[in-house]
Amino acid sequence: MKKILGVYEAPRPHWVGNGFHVRSLFSYGDHGRALSPFLLLDHAAPEDFTPTTERRGVGTHPHRGFETVTIVYDGELAHRDSTGAGGTIGPGDVQWMTAGAGILHEEFHSDAFASTGGPMEMVQLWVNLPAKDKMSPPGYQTLLNADIPQVELPDGAGSLRVIAGDYAGAQGPARTFTPINVWDMRLKAGAKAEFKAQPGHTLALVVQHGTVLINGKEVARAGQLVHLDRDDDTVQFEANNDVTLLWLSGEPINEPVVGYGPFVMNSDEEIAQAMDDFRSGRFGRIPAAERTSAATNH
Repeated sequence: MKKILGVYEAPRPHWVGNGFHVRSLFSYGDHGRALSPFLLLDHAAPEDFTPTTERRGVGTHPHRGFETVTIVYDGELAHRDSTGAGGTIGPGDVQWMTAGAGILHEEFHSDAFASTGGPMEMVQLWVNLPAKDKMSPPGYQTLLNADIPQVELPDGAGSLRVIAGDYAGAQGPARTFTPINVWDMRLKAGAKAEFKAQPGHTLALVVQHGTVLINGKEVARAGQLVHLDRDDDTVQFEANNDVTLLWLSGEPINEPVVGYGPFVMNSDEEIAQAMDDFRSGRFGRIPAAERTSAATNH
């Protein structure tokens, strides 16, 4: 079985804009190369929002050099960016945005959700790009819940949604630059399950809800990150109660990681160039719209 290298508690939550109350379970600043190709993961745990006519979220901001993956569990988000793409995603949907050479975007609670209020839960994952692809044209993938295959686990242990990569012959809809698996997993209370990971690949488990025993040795709880060794392949779970977790595995990108806020490149010079390009308006602009939720093309 894979060796467990550590179980890490997320720090206290903080606000991103005025719409997302998140805990950063990891970032490239604290785990460095260890979790490559993954850079950051924020989890906005379930939180009730009151109805409002105000916009809640994050206004126009840039990215370069990586991809953002937003998974919605509850609530509804609206997105627009400088490629002209955008749309609204709800429970089970995923927004996979390639910042590449540079993109401006904004994310808000949709007008419909803001007007009614209710629970919001989401995850945002950052996935690094190899140096040869960092300046790729920016792009956007809307992965609707209906298009994400869901596989029932053996012995009624639960289910698994394949967002990226593959599991048991089911192929995730996300197009990726390097080999990765992003699995959205649900284990039933008392269930036992075993999975195989690719030897040599990074493996991180993010527990969002519940408590699970891993490899018969370590208990992981909601709000914790489990980092496993790249050697061997077997991972065993025993769910103490209903568990929701993300399985993140991928081929490491063995290149320098130099980041500054929304830019992640390979050198200080590239970061300086990114800042200059952004300040000079080379990232383009987001087309004017009456309200964010009016952007409906995917």
